[in-house]
Amino acid sequence: MPLALKEYSRYTYTDYLSWPDEERWEIIDGKAYNMSPAPKPKHQDVAGNFHIALKPALKGQCYTGIAPTDVVFDEHNVVQPDVFVVCDKSKIAENNIQGAPDLIVEVISPSTELKDKKEKKALYERFGVKEYLLVHPEAEYVEKYILENGKYGLPEMLNWDETLRLHTFEIEINLSEIFEKNEQLI
Repeated sequence: MPLALKEYSRYTYTDYLSWPDEERWEIIDGKAYNMSPAPKPKHQDVAGNFHIALKPALKGQCYTGIAPTDVVFDEHNVVQPDVFVVCDKSKIAENNIQGAPDLIVEVISPSTELKDKKEKKALYERFGVKEYLLVHPEAEYVEKYILENGKYGLPEMLNWDETLRLHTFEIEINLSEIFEKNEQLI
């Protein structure tokens, strides 16, 4: 199902704040993207498992957030990543995050896959997100992008039975736990 767009007129964060609370939207380069329908349970399990793995590993040194928290890059770019980590405490405002997180995890849904791979990847690269993970819950693999010299290179591809080593933090995550797979039963 294609993403629903509001009629284009270069929307701002101020416009976004006036929209109904029961609707979930993101703005990328002034275009408004509807985030309906709601994610499937497997999507939410994977996102929750990443949040659960990251929060204690960071030992309170960084803020670990989960959707639907607004991340405001600038007036024309507001997103709600599935999971993110912000280490610069000055970016944490009362109602949102102001600026680029250090790490963003997007769990792919069929309706958002192209946006996550194109528009969001370009946005995160442009604003300096150090590490970007695209997680495929149905196919059970992860694409890991590292920002080097202001650009994301080719992704490292990791299967569900591998260990994800984060570049930005000294953290290792067993993907079998994220995808809730028991290697002994496979």
